[in-house]
Amino acid sequence: MTRKNQRTATLAVLPMYLFSLVFVAGPLVYMLVLSFMTRDGFGFTNAFTLENYRSIFNEVYFATFLESLKLAGISTAAVILFGYPFGLGAALLPDRYAHFFRTAQMIPYFVNSLLRLCGWIIIFRANGLLDKALMALGITEEPLKFLYTYPAVVVGMIYVLLPFMFLSVYQVAEKLDLTLVEAARDLGAGKIRAFLTVTLPLTLPGLKTGIILTFIPSMGLFFIASILGGNKVVLIGSLIEEQLMRAHNQPFAAALSVALMLLTGVVCGLLMKKKRGA
Repeated sequence: MTRKNQRTATLAVLPMYLFSLVFVAGPLVYMLVLSFMTRDGFGFTNAFTLENYRSIFNEVYFATFLESLKLAGISTAAVILFGYPFGLGAALLPDRYAHFFRTAQMIPYFVNSLLRLCGWIIIFRANGLLDKALMALGITEEPLKFLYTYPAVVVGMIYVLLPFMFLSVYQVAEKLDLTLVEAARDLGAGKIRAFLTVTLPLTLPGLKTGIILTFIPSMGLFFIASILGGNKVVLIGSLIEEQLMRAHNQPFAAALSVALMLLTGVVCGLLMKKKRGA
């Protein structure tokens, strides 16, 4: 590459680097520095302290972290249970049917997520659509108290995050070489063994990507817990919002955010780590 071409290439990518520096790296560095500052009324001072990080291990705050991890794990497991077979099955269909499923997955997301979650309130509320359907089928005799419960939050998480798993698995599975599966079957492997030894390893990258795109957001989607769980389900995202907007403890909110980033970074690292010998 000539010097002129190098200069042109540098000028072409310079805006992207400047944007990343100002709007990505800048806020992250500011948040990190702020997490070591000392609260002073509604603001903060430049006095260095580690108290914000020590406070995270307070029984109440640490329990919130564990609750967020628990909900993220349950939501991710449920999304895998529904999303992986759906994505794999859609990829194996003829193109016209696969296109239909892709489109059907994306159409609801043309509507604002808050409006879609409010639709679940209509379904889950007492004497709502779910109650009427269950009573009409004779499954229940009186209205359920499903809204503002833990299961309602899990359903909301699955609803919002399912497309990420579906699309991640679908993009990998559509490139799957079915002749390898047929070869495994010809060599005597049953359906389950052929799936475990051929299909699953080949679609594992999509599954890992789907887990990352599901687990990490589920740690911070506090608006789902607020809408469908009321004040009964408190996540780390809810705690950060409360410290920032109500308690006006900006340094502690920053420390919680840094801890959340580190936790999700560790999860990403574990999932993306290559197998030994691969």
